Amino acid sequence: MPEDWLSPRARDAESAVPGGFDLSECVREPIHLLGGVQSHGTLLAVAADGGAVDTAAANTLDVLGVPAAELVGAHVTRVLAVEDWAEVCQSVGEDGEACALQVEAGPEGGRRAFDLYAHRSGSLVVLEFEPRDAGQEFRFSGFYQGIRRALARLRSTVDVLDSCRAAVREIRALTGYDRVVAYRFDGPDGPGEVLAEDVTDTWESWLGLWFPATDIPPQARRLYEENWIRVIGDVDDPTVGLVPAVRAATGMPLDLSGAALRTVSGFHLEYLRNIGVRSSMSVSVMREGRLWGLIACHGAGPVRPAPEVRSACELFAAAFSLQLAALEERERADALAGAAGRAASVAELLDTDVEMSLPAHGPAVRALVGADSAVLVRGDRSVATGVPVPAALVAQLRQRAAGMDSGAVWATDRLGECLADEEVRVPGLEDGPAGVLLVRLTSPGDFLAWFRAERPMPRKWATDPAAPVRVGPRGERLTPRGSGEVFRSVTRGRSLPWKPREQAAAGELGRMLTRLVLRHAEELAVLNEELRMSNTDLDSFAHAAAHDLKEPLRGISNAATFTMEDAGAELDPTSVRRLQSIQRLAGRMDELLNSLLHYARLGQAGLRRVEVGLDEVVDAALEVAGPRLAQERVRVVREAPLPRVAADPTRLYEILVNLLVNAAKYAADRPDRMVRISVEDVPAHGGTETDTTTAGPGSASGSGRTERAVVVRDNGIGIRPELQADVFDLFRRLHGPTEHGGGTGVGLAVVKRIVERHGGRLWLESEPGSGTAFFFTLGESPAASPGESPSAPLDEAPAAPLDEPPAPPGARPTA
Repeated sequence: MPEDWLSPRARDAESAVPGGFDLSECVREPIHLLGGVQSHGTLLAVAADGGAVDTAAANTLDVLGVPAAELVGAHVTRVLAVEDWAEVCQSVGEDGEACALQVEAGPEGGRRAFDLYAHRSGSLVVLEFEPRDAGQEFRFSGFYQGIRRALARLRSTVDVLDSCRAAVREIRALTGYDRVVAYRFDGPDGPGEVLAEDVTDTWESWLGLWFPATDIPPQARRLYEENWIRVIGDVDDPTVGLVPAVRAATGMPLDLSGAALRTVSGFHLEYLRNIGVRSSMSVSVMREGRLWGLIACHGAGPVRPAPEVRSACELFAAAFSLQLAALEERERADALAGAAGRAASVAELLDTDVEMSLPAHGPAVRALVGADSAVLVRGDRSVATGVPVPAALVAQLRQRAAGMDSGAVWATDRLGECLADEEVRVPGLEDGPAGVLLVRLTSPGDFLAWFRAERPMPRKWATDPAAPVRVGPRGERLTPRGSGEVFRSVTRGRSLPWKPREQAAAGELGRMLTRLVLRHAEELAVLNEELRMSNTDLDSFAHAAAHDLKEPLRGISNAATFTMEDAGAELDPTSVRRLQSIQRLAGRMDELLNSLLHYARLGQAGLRRVEVGLDEVVDAALEVAGPRLAQERVRVVREAPLPRVAADPTRLYEILVNLLVNAAKYAADRPDRMVRISVEDVPAHGGTETDTTTAGPGSASGSGRTERAVVVRDNGIGIRPELQADVFDLFRRLHGPTEHGGGTGVGLAVVKRIVERHGGRLWLESEPGSGTAFFFTLGESPAASPGESPSAPLDEAPAAPLDEPPAPPGARPTA
């Protein structure tokens, strides 16, 4: 048994005891291998496949009339009838089931009545003989009626406490002990609390007292799970040894885990003596295969309950365990009945974007289970409401949720202890929550959790929990308490426990959120597919329209030109003017179609993201935009050096050409005309009401996160506030076709589309008469998608911005 089972307080108390009492020795003691039995009966261990006696108690001469030395190696029928041995073998079988018989045992001609208990232990059948004296005949009728009444009273109880009260009353009536208590453990290795008690008037009450975990160490708890009843007839009973003391086959004493006559640890005997108990009986109360608690019986004098009484108590305890399970199941069913309605009322408040709607309805979400705070984690995002929760704790719970099944619920009111058991240290947990109720959502690691703060709980202890060990009057033995002593303490690190109805409501809300998210994901997938098809159709239409319309448009322009050339002087001035209008309008239409064709191609072409120097791209852009800037006497200023960025060089070049030419077009009438190119840190979701894009996942205003933006800032004529959102629309110009150098109104729409293709954002800040600043980001740099085609290198980029009027063949921009 590991020594670290002991609490730090127990170890401190142990080290302070005069004489050096070793509490860990009590914890490690192999109580199933003590090598002895109680003296009021005797024991034989017999080979199952041959019937030879392997081990015998040393008192077989007194009890069975044959010395142990003669029995070891002999056949068991030396003291047991052949037919009784056959019945035992048939009853215990290979499954290890125990059986009880009334037999005549002893040497031929000297046999007497015994109660025989048999159970399987590996290759051995262990036989326990307890003499049945005259006058102990079993009267079934009276006994049955008593048990029947006791079980009927137990079935009529309405809750756990009521059941415990009924159990102690009925067990005391059946056995006659001076005190019977119902004792519940606080967790598998925790201390125990007395929930109910029936006690004689001359004894002090233990009701409501807590007893340290060291009173019943782990190995004793395991035996209580295997052997549901344990009787100690007299604490002063001399232990009877075994012959042989150590089995040759194992080199160890006989394993007596399943033996009712198993002798008692000296530590436990001293424990009983020091609380004034001469005899005891403990009956296990089980829940789902684990030890829930005990029904503990104490007597002032020796008490050895008759076999049928012990059987009745064991049967009653089994019924008590089932009753507790039924009460718990009923409570769970009642909780589920109301949970769906309460959870649905909260779910109705949350829309499909759960992360965004949770904070707005935080009070209702927390009130559903009476929590101080709540956290929703989905993917790499988390939102919280209520009292802050340490980020390290959220990360730790994400790992726990990843190992849970979808929809599973986990709750604890002692979070610190759970993490300590897992050897996890969470910074800030000392002042953080003490309880958590978590429901796992669909994806691994996704969860919704509620938290409760610490609620200090007062406890009354039957001994000082800081000093569970003292030296007793009989030497260095466990002395748990003195008569009448009550120690008060406050238990820290616990929250209020989560009730079944709260756990049921959490599970229901988790299931509803899962359905909501899945439905939203399906709807979103359908909409995305429809949008993809629409965009594909739109791009195809725009490309086809721009390409196919150019041919008839060229024919119209040529027809007008040929008419003017052929007719010559025969045309009147009005006809010439009209034909010239046809030529001009055909040229304008050709510009628009060229712009539309380029815009459509942006939707079909892939991106070739590489790391490129921003200075290199600015230099390339100035080769086209520079002459126009020089013509308008606009000076270019830029930071030196500009950083490197991850972008498609061709598309980044196109962005800068359009923004620089715009600065030239809309320069103000002032001597210090200037455009400045820089890189600035901006909030992760910055911008004004002119912001044309939506922030990516995980970004939020005021989050404190920043990102880098390229800024092209001029001191030109500016844009009125009511028109700022319009400048990014396709074919939208704020001035006449011939004002400010003309153009088609496509340039900024193209810039916006390129930025969006990069996963970035584009926005502007402007004040009429003071200039305009265009900001754009380029998003993250994802891996290239399959099928994306690389863009053209810089020297293959368009030679002029889209809003420039078409230049005649061979013409070049002038300075």
